[in-house]
Amino acid sequence: MKLSSTRRDFIRKTSIAGMGMLMLPGMLRKVAASDRLRVAHIGLGGMGNAHMKWFAAIPEVEIVALCDVDQLHLDSTMQTLNTLRPGHKAQAYKDFRHILDRKDIDAISCATPDHWHSQIATLAFKAGKDVYGEKPLSYDVKGGEEMLKNLKRYDRIFQLGTQIHAGDNYHRVVELVRSGILGKIHTVRLWKTGTPPDFGPAAYQPVPKNLDWDMWLGPAPVSEYDPQRCHFNWRYFSDYGHGVFGDFWSHIADVAYWAVQPQGLKSIHARGEQNTGISNVQRWIDVDYEYEDLNVFWTSTVPNVPGAATRSNIGAYFEGDKGTLICDYNTHEVRIGGELVPDLTHVPITIERSPGHQQNFVNAVKSRTQPESNLEYARKLTLPMHLGLISYKSGRKLEWNDKRERFVHDREANQLLSRENRKEWDLT
Repeated sequence: MKLSSTRRDFIRKTSIAGMGMLMLPGMLRKVAASDRLRVAHIGLGGMGNAHMKWFAAIPEVEIVALCDVDQLHLDSTMQTLNTLRPGHKAQAYKDFRHILDRKDIDAISCATPDHWHSQIATLAFKAGKDVYGEKPLSYDVKGGEEMLKNLKRYDRIFQLGTQIHAGDNYHRVVELVRSGILGKIHTVRLWKTGTPPDFGPAAYQPVPKNLDWDMWLGPAPVSEYDPQRCHFNWRYFSDYGHGVFGDFWSHIADVAYWAVQPQGLKSIHARGEQNTGISNVQRWIDVDYEYEDLNVFWTSTVPNVPGAATRSNIGAYFEGDKGTLICDYNTHEVRIGGELVPDLTHVPITIERSPGHQQNFVNAVKSRTQPESNLEYARKLTLPMHLGLISYKSGRKLEWNDKRERFVHDREANQLLSRENRKEWDLT
């Protein structure tokens, strides 16, 4: 199965935007060994390779280990690293626990399927390592809770891989929304179009020799091997990921939650339809979030608002009592009183610009200060996504106690805040 065009385009664009450019080996300035950050990469698929290339382009980073349960991924990425960093001394592993055992490794990046995110990060914190983790933050709500608890306990650094957060566009949107030129924001609309593939019936077969399927499954339920459930396409199976919604929520909701900082979530109401074939995630999902003084709407179709029809298949729309702002990853438009106006230059720049997402992480590790897209923020950002999925699975509107972070008088829904790990792979 080929990468969907939207996902392929995202990887291509963020490979450029994450660092601005990919530096060639000869362009790297020399950094004293004592000043280098020693990084290991766990999970070497499409985004994992993007991680490796981004960090390889940072002079003060030394890549010391690569890890993947698929030997073909491991060999291919090692060849790429040989080109980017000739003479490197990175070691290869199929079991990430060997990386965590190494005392000489400062930080890891994690780009595994979603169902491994929280365990690997939590174990890394316990092992004294900082983490650059791909989104979404965790497979379920409990995973995020455990990550935050252990980050604080072991005094670690974490950054979520919302690479677009580092761009100037999101920074400017946040400045404009917070400036008050739109008035009080009462409605936010978020959308991402696209549906998961129809894989047809299952095609179970022997596990290829290059793949440790049992470890790939890890904490997820046991399943026979089907290549359609594995690399890349895992996101369309609810044992491992959460479909288009889970893939893109963190990227576009990021700008909205950063700008508005919603408080006091009261209810969640999701509607949707399950995908066809063996994929069992939602084919589409719409979710209404009611906050104390704000409504947030997620839709799988483009909303009927000014500027949306001519933009990309993903976007955010802020509606205030004086004006509106619409944006996507790279552009934004402001309307005051219904009239399109240029970016208002009198609105000051109030947010420090990022040196680059991964550079921001490196700087944070060295200074021992939390970066942009830090774990506490990432957990607040990711929580509504999980709650929307629980409402969809429950088939009804759910009331939420924001202080207790539990559903109100709904034992069935509260049970879905976590999933029991497979006993032999419950490592934390």
